Order: sequence, then structure tokens, then C-alpha cells
Amino acid sequence: MKGVVLAGGLGSRLYPLTKVTNKHLLPVYDKPMIYYPIEALTIAGIKEIMVVTGGNGAGDFLRLLGNGKEFGLSRIHYAYQEGEGGIAEALGLAESFAEGMPICVVLGDNIIEGTIIEAANAFREQGGGARIMLKEVSDPERFGVPVFEGDRIVRIEEKPKKPKSSYAVIGIYMYDSRVFDIISGLRPSERGELEITDVNNAYIEAGTMECSILKGWWTDAGTIESLLRASTLVASTGANKMQEF
Repeated sequence: MKGVVLAGGLGSRLYPLTKVTNKHLLPVYDKPMIYYPIEALTIAGIKEIMVVTGGNGAGDFLRLLGNGKEFGLSRIHYAYQEGEGGIAEALGLAESFAEGMPICVVLGDNIIEGTIIEAANAFREQGGGARIMLKEVSDPERFGVPVFEGDRIVRIEEKPKKPKSSYAVIGIYMYDSRVFDIISGLRPSERGELEITDVNNAYIEAGTMECSILKGWWTDAGTIESLLRASTLVASTGANKMQEF
């Protein structure tokens, strides 16, 4: 399985911090934000990663990460997303990198306390389809929310006003090679983007979607408030010491 870290976007919710750099290069406690998703993938046994970036400062990723040797990777690949086409469009840039292999995708501003080892192993044993990671939250209306019938997810609703569960779909997704065919058939949403929720719903409709519940805390770091929260959580729980290289 290969890994993909999606680290594009303009980071407008973090202005003025992102006027001169990509948000994924900002510090979360004592490491650049981009380190955390890369570490999550490497701890799960993934040794080859693509970083998809965009906007200003794209070249800074190469200067910071180099060839991935610091993380124990065999190699880091890079791709550039032009404009704001959405998460699914950014993922589509990784098709040639994936080479038909399954992939684990992590949004670059996702910070977790634990690991994704169990979920990654479950997906490897699954033998195809997709697997998403969920976390119970107090404000699911801010996220993609799974709708359940028993233990089975029947659809995902994006930022529903009346959520049908207390779970959020966090930014960690695992897909087989069919994901790129799905992306190529998507149409832009009302905000002009290719939505990852549409990708996930396509797998649900095909009956090939599974899920795992994340253990430990999770936060994104895409706003001033959540960036501070992420740093505080890492500092207080020692999540930054999760892996030594």
C-alpha cells in the first residue's frame, strides 16, 4: 500500500499566518504540521508517499522533506494542484504514482493521538473496496457524517443540519485502484470542487465500504483555534513523541 498526503489549499482561514507559507508548513507544537500525517503513514508500514501540494511555497516542501530519508521512507514523490479543485481532484493527481496499488490518503492538517495501524491492516485484509476512519465528536454537523443502518454505513451526509449520528468522517481514507475511475466520473459540486464525500458514497453504493473507529483524540489544524488546540493536545499528551527517527 502506498500513502498520499494532501497538502494543498490556500489556508485562507489561517490568514495572516499563511500569507507567506503553505499552512501545512506551520508548526504544531515542535514539528511542522506536515510531519504528523507522514509519521502516521510510516508507522502503519507505508514506505512510499506522495505529497500533493499547491499554492505558494510548494517548493518549500522539497526543501523541508527532501527524499524522505529522515522518516525512514524509500522515497517521497511530489505533485502540484493548480487552483482549488477539491480533495478528490487533488487525489486524482496521484493516479500514476499509485500504479494500481491500494492507497492510504491522509489530509495534511489532520493530527491524531494514536496510530492507524489496525485500520491499515484491516484494509489490507479486506482485499479491495474502501475503508474510512470515524471519530465520535460533539459537533458532527461541521463534518461529513455517516448514516447507519445497524452497523452498516448507508451514506455520508456532508455537514448536515441535523446529523443522523454523532460520528465524523475524519481525513484518513483507504481506497483500491477503482478510486481513480470514480474521480474521473465526478462532477463539481455547487462550490466548484470534486468532493471526497461523493467518492466515499460511490463505494457505499457499491457495497464495498468499511469503517474503523479511531482510538485517541483527533483534530484538524485548519483554523487559528484548531491550530492552537492541536499544539496543546500534542504538548499535553506526548503525541509528538509517537515515533523517533
